[in-house]
Amino acid sequence: MKKNSNLSVLTRGILKENPVFILILGTCPTLAVTTDVFGAFGMGIAAMLVLICSNVLISLLRRVIPNNVRIPCYIVIIAGFVTIVKLLVQAYLPALYDMLGVYLDLITVNCIILGRAEIFAGKNSVGKSALDGIGMGVGFTLALTAMAVVREVLGKASFAGIAIPVLQSYKIGFLATAPGGMLVYGLLIALVYVLTSGKGPMKKSFSCAGCPSAGFCRAGGCDASGENADATNAKEGA
Repeated sequence: MKKNSNLSVLTRGILKENPVFILILGTCPTLAVTTDVFGAFGMGIAAMLVLICSNVLISLLRRVIPNNVRIPCYIVIIAGFVTIVKLLVQAYLPALYDMLGVYLDLITVNCIILGRAEIFAGKNSVGKSALDGIGMGVGFTLALTAMAVVREVLGKASFAGIAIPVLQSYKIGFLATAPGGMLVYGLLIALVYVLTSGKGPMKKSFSCAGCPSAGFCRAGGCDASGENADATNAKEGA
């Protein structure tokens, strides 16, 4: 199977390159909205819709958008779709709108969406960009929902706002707090890492290759591999 085959593009965002548990992106909404399954699932779907639509449009315009202003253009496109999704949620799902609050607006600067625009949609066809948006969106939604299930069921003794009487005397309120969210997040990251057998981006050594800000790092003393230049020189002199 080719590295960029349609099936590979669609599925890698679900587990192998899950944006939350493997790439460690979008941690702000991940920690903020996962105290309730309904809110977490709704945030995931909203972000997925924005991701798919923005990927498709950016891919369509990739030969038109000037390279030196591509990031501002991407943000404008993403912000437009975020506004549409926000208005739809406000009109048809007011309870979800009230639950998510400002985090709906913050989808505009969600690093998962902007990252896929820069890394994938701006360089690939419309079809592959749509598949990438679906895969990453599903992965994001599943990650938020998984965290919310653990935090709400064990922390609040409820599921999607419906109380679970048998657990009322055993609920662990700490899991519904911010520190509890960090604990659950860390444990799920470890679990996913074990399930993927240490494969994927977490297995690879980090470097500056392909990073649009690599020039700034090197200017500050890093070489192309991501190591401090002084440390590299010391190794060579040893």
